[in-house]
Amino acid sequence: MLSTPTLPATPDAAGGRPALSVVLITLNAAAQLRPCLESVGFADEIVVVDSGSGDGTQALAAEFGARVLHQDWLGFGAQKQFAVEQATHDWVLCLDADERVTPALAASIRAALAAAGEAAPAAYRFARCNRFLGRYLRHGEGYPDWSLRLFDRRRARWSDDAVHEKVIADRPVGTLAGDLLHDSADTIAAYLAKQNRYTTLAAEAAFAAGRRARARQVWGSPLIRFIKFFVVRRGARDGLPGFIHIAIGCFNSFTKYAKMIELERQTAARAPSPEARTPAATSSPESRP
Repeated sequence: MLSTPTLPATPDAAGGRPALSVVLITLNAAAQLRPCLESVGFADEIVVVDSGSGDGTQALAAEFGARVLHQDWLGFGAQKQFAVEQATHDWVLCLDADERVTPALAASIRAALAAAGEAAPAAYRFARCNRFLGRYLRHGEGYPDWSLRLFDRRRARWSDDAVHEKVIADRPVGTLAGDLLHDSADTIAAYLAKQNRYTTLAAEAAFAAGRRARARQVWGSPLIRFIKFFVVRRGARDGLPGFIHIAIGCFNSFTKYAKMIELERQTAARAPSPEARTPAATSSPESRP
């Protein structure tokens, strides 16, 4: 059973629909934040939880009327859930600073809130369209990249995962029309550095949960992933940017399992040897003087 905090009901916005809080977590996001905030002018509140920016992110958010709070980094899932709990309203839309709500998606969100009720979904997903090497990917791994970001916090919450966090809801999830645009400005070097951090966190989380990697996963997982996204989901139609995006995803899969094997071997190397675990032999009564 999903456990969510007990929160008081919040007032409706004008027009009778539930009020909406847009929630973001940020760190040095000033270069990307403005288009994101401009795209959510339909929200009743914007909450920005910053973990120590030094580039003017907080001041930029305040220009848009956002309520800006500081919270030291807790991990992706915990940080996002903390931000959700700071919102004034129960319906929340969670975004990243490098994402933008399209007019079509904004219209779908308003319609979903207008129809909110006991019989309606408590959470909604929508397609995210990722920009990579200057091109919006429309196939493969880059699209539709379903993202569950709009939900009633009394019925759903973020998981506590340090990476690959997800929203967990206690009733069926609805689907909205319209795209969320992801305009990452990362260079390939920055993107690879980010993926290296993510694969480390994913490997550590899987290992801590008791999962163990096998050799067939190290070589088989990247191959299966390539066939799925490049061939079956037609990633080839996104040209060279699509190929590079999928190739990096395949390498990420390889790297995660390789890191899990490394963790397993490091743990085994630190374990006491069988000889060290065997109690020291004692002299038999017959051998004593």
